[in-house]
Amino acid sequence: MQLLNFTIIKLTLCLITGITIGYLTNISLNVSFCLTASLLAILFVIFLIARNQFIKSNWFGTTAFGLMIAIGVLTINLHNQKNFSSHYTHQVSKQKDTPKTITFRIREVLKSGNFYDKYIIDVLKINDKVSKGKSLLNIQKDTLQKTLKVDATFISKTVFKNLASPLNPNQFDYKSYLDKKYIYHQLFINNQSLLNGKSDTHTLFGLASTIRQYINKKLKLYRFKPNELAIINALLLGQKQDISKKVYTSYTNAGAVHILAVSGLHVGIILIILSLIFKPIEGLKYGKFIKTTLLVVFLWCFALIAGFSPSVTRSVTMFSIITIALNLKRPTNIYNTLAISMFVILLFKPLFLFDVGFQLSYLAVFAIITVDPFLYKKWKPKYWITDKLWHTFTITISAQLGIIPISLFYFHQFPSLFFISNLVIIPFLGIILGLGILIILLSIFNILPEFIANIYGGIISLMNAFVNWVSNQEFFLFKDISFSLVHVLVSYLLIISFFRLLIKRNYSTLKLFLVAILITQIAFVFKNYSKHSNEFIVFHKSRYSLLGNTSHNKITVANDFDSLTKVKDNIIKNYTIENHITHIKDGLFQSVYQINDKRLLVIDSLGIYNIKSFKPDYVLLRQSPKINLNRLIDSIKPKYIIADGSNYKSYIERWLTICKKRKLPFHQTSKKGAFIIKY
Repeated sequence: MQLLNFTIIKLTLCLITGITIGYLTNISLNVSFCLTASLLAILFVIFLIARNQFIKSNWFGTTAFGLMIAIGVLTINLHNQKNFSSHYTHQVSKQKDTPKTITFRIREVLKSGNFYDKYIIDVLKINDKVSKGKSLLNIQKDTLQKTLKVDATFISKTVFKNLASPLNPNQFDYKSYLDKKYIYHQLFINNQSLLNGKSDTHTLFGLASTIRQYINKKLKLYRFKPNELAIINALLLGQKQDISKKVYTSYTNAGAVHILAVSGLHVGIILIILSLIFKPIEGLKYGKFIKTTLLVVFLWCFALIAGFSPSVTRSVTMFSIITIALNLKRPTNIYNTLAISMFVILLFKPLFLFDVGFQLSYLAVFAIITVDPFLYKKWKPKYWITDKLWHTFTITISAQLGIIPISLFYFHQFPSLFFISNLVIIPFLGIILGLGILIILLSIFNILPEFIANIYGGIISLMNAFVNWVSNQEFFLFKDISFSLVHVLVSYLLIISFFRLLIKRNYSTLKLFLVAILITQIAFVFKNYSKHSNEFIVFHKSRYSLLGNTSHNKITVANDFDSLTKVKDNIIKNYTIENHITHIKDGLFQSVYQINDKRLLVIDSLGIYNIKSFKPDYVLLRQSPKINLNRLIDSIKPKYIIADGSNYKSYIERWLTICKKRKLPFHQTSKKGAFIIKY
């Protein structure tokens, strides 16, 4: 099947191209709007000419695809509220670091951190001026205060703080992650400074949150354990905030984390259940239409309760299109359906394109519908149970083939026992979801028998225990795999060419496969033997010192971590994985480092240094040395002063003041991030 023969697939690819261009470039809203309007006018003129002259013009198709790319760029700009004068950033930029009276509404409750409860808020007013935009809210944890409710409105006087960029190389960029959600600042507030605001506005997010809270209130009357209740919330309500780190890690390591994210698997099962419930309606006049309408409405109600996550939005959109097409008795092509759902979603949520869950979801579905039919036909089991297990296995293998490259790129690990966890859980997932829906309905009406709740809780606990057992087979879990974007591209090229060869065995497909093997080998060999730039790094680690000296794809690390910190810290691991460094050597702190023709002097808590032997280019202050910085500067005349995260804040502030007066560059890792010297 030639996929590019379908017009909607071509248009979707053009839209994706436009969104990517709009995201990576700084094309203004006015320019993108004028470009789109111009191409639309040209397309209309070409259409009129072609229609009047009864000729088929290639210019029409070319212009249409160009228009769709322009629409993609325009979509990015239209969804970015910073392009409009009402966005709060236009007021914040005028008076930076000035406290402002902010009226805001709670939009979403996030997973709490160690010190703060976190929320996403909608800004309503700044100093009595109506504003728009989203921001991150951090409220100091207080055991006496309840979690704020979605749609609740508050007033507080505070300062908009910039989101912090990662302080170390190859660290997770939370700022970039929030940028993709159109969140550009954060607020820090304590409960005492919050004033309740009056608002009668009720949003869909607030309605969904109220429903989830009501369901949880009813479920908590029964003896569900915290982990059981957290999994119920994830499976049926799309909320994963309450899942403990241990349980989530177990599902990740077992290759079953997709079970916790409401996706096509869950929505498909729910659609089957709803179809069976509404089947009697088909006997009525217009019954088919009524049933289809009810199915679509219920699916979108479920998407609302699940919080409109990328995976559930994609799944509900696709299954809604399939349901409508079946009602209209129109032949449906699954690739067309997939493209239409992606097209619609990206028009309304263009930055979903860069969401990891969205990418994994579509790649998995595309692989299933392409590869699974081929694998499933290879064996026809005689017995029903064997057939179902075989089909589950082929679906699981197909999905993994679709997501392995991009999973390695994002997560750098491969759970080789994924098929075991999926073979055991997926056949029973329909029963788990169906029984879960029944449990929720019975609990809402206060008619849920205690023994049924206990049985369901036991099933969830049994599933958690099994997943935990699979994840503990660490010999089969491959971690810390270096995998770049180049590796992703050549891997998909290899997978696609291989299955083309299996499906259609001829000279051209064999040639394509051999070329793909050659390109893949070149890419992997190049990455393995390409030399990483040599660099000396003063990493940032609060209360500790961490130095790394990288040379010829090897790194020598010096740190003063205690045993617990050394086990938990991922700074060096993230750096080595992203830079394809395989050799790590532990070293000791030196008082002087020779970095090519430059020298770095390290002064620790003892405050001892030799000023007679040489003049260093850099001075690193660690462990809060009690020194006279003015005297040191006069004595050795360094070109740069560096203070890492092991120093007291009061000391750093004093050193910063001195360096400003002396007009000497000062690098504070807690503010500017790691200090890197390339050589």
